[in-house]
Amino acid sequence: MKRTKSKRLFDEALRRIPGGVDSPVRAFKAVGGEPLFIRSAKGSKLVDADANVFIDYVGSWGPMILGHAHPRVLKAVGEAMRRGTSFGAPCELEVQLAGEVIRAVPSIQKVRFVSSGTEAVMGAVRAARGFTGRKKIIKFDGCYHGHADYLLVKAGSGAQTLGQPDSAGVPSEFTEQTLVARFNDLDSVEVLFKACPGEIAAVILEPVVGNMGVILPRDGFLQNVRELCNREEALLIFDEVMTGFRLAYGGAQEVYGVKPDLTTLGKIIGGGMPVGAYGGRAEVMDMVAPAGPVYQAGTLSGNPMAMAAGLETLKILKAAKPYRTLEKKVGALCNGLREAAKKAGVPVTVAQAGSMFTVFFAEGGIKNADDARRCDAERFAKFFRAMLERRVYLAPSQFEACFVSAAHSEKDFRLTVKAAEEAFEEIVRT
Repeated sequence: MKRTKSKRLFDEALRRIPGGVDSPVRAFKAVGGEPLFIRSAKGSKLVDADANVFIDYVGSWGPMILGHAHPRVLKAVGEAMRRGTSFGAPCELEVQLAGEVIRAVPSIQKVRFVSSGTEAVMGAVRAARGFTGRKKIIKFDGCYHGHADYLLVKAGSGAQTLGQPDSAGVPSEFTEQTLVARFNDLDSVEVLFKACPGEIAAVILEPVVGNMGVILPRDGFLQNVRELCNREEALLIFDEVMTGFRLAYGGAQEVYGVKPDLTTLGKIIGGGMPVGAYGGRAEVMDMVAPAGPVYQAGTLSGNPMAMAAGLETLKILKAAKPYRTLEKKVGALCNGLREAAKKAGVPVTVAQAGSMFTVFFAEGGIKNADDARRCDAERFAKFFRAMLERRVYLAPSQFEACFVSAAHSEKDFRLTVKAAEEAFEEIVRT
């Protein structure tokens, strides 16, 4: 496969951009080789700078549930753009999209739009601290909530370990109020509440994890965390930047029947444009300025093009109701991948949540970050490169989710399984 132009662009980018990319995982460091530079996208396909065409399972890391360049979304963005790209003032589209989000997501009574998932989480955590008057928060090892200083934390040696920063440039003082529990382990959460009585403002988690690969909550786990927060008078924050409007129109909280106090959203609600949002109970959201004392602002918040793209995307999803069909199709794809691995004698766990999936190179099920870390990342890297050579573009990390869109066809799935059969056989030989 020819990659001349992508290689040249990457060489130029390395001289101008740190690491040659504007987000670390794009650099392919986890899988080896050099990143592709994408020229265009349509439906389920990507076209790189060398005119190679790929079946895309990254989907801009989640937003493209309708597929790339959906004509109705492009039309809505074009119409909004002709009226002006940014106002720095309220517009009607904000009100319309807010109404649709509130009608869709069970727990949201009021919502604030921002420009990224990181901003959404920062706003939600600040609102939780302002509402409760407490400082500490609990997150879960392996759950990613953006690059805010106090959330760049991974677990220490025990459940009671205070967070240590997982990035240079983050003073330990910035993370000392962040506690880390184990996903799917209620005891680890209870230990932290007992160690810090009356000090924890909120528990934040991905209800279905996508940032250490797809990991589903055990039966009752989310419900028990909800009850624990109620008992301890702490708020529960669901980070649904990834799962919102993807697992169901109302997100993971609709699927699992659990209402958080605050929810963060992004990706799909912007239809591929830069966007984020946080929302929840009215009494909590009314803490946010100018209604209350918790300050948060953004020059491009509620950008009219992003609002138009998101609103049209939600309108299409609401009418089409693609979720059961997508889940069934992805289930068949995952079964095909499992059979391909079994035939080649490669131990894998293929995890699925709706239209999200991950091929973990480990057996026995993956229920938390410790399980994810025991995966054979080297074998995954070989699998990734072998699939890429066969024109299938997967997430370039063992610890990320892949995404399927309504634009993916049965032919795409057949070609993907065939590519996987050859890729599994290839990594066994090597």
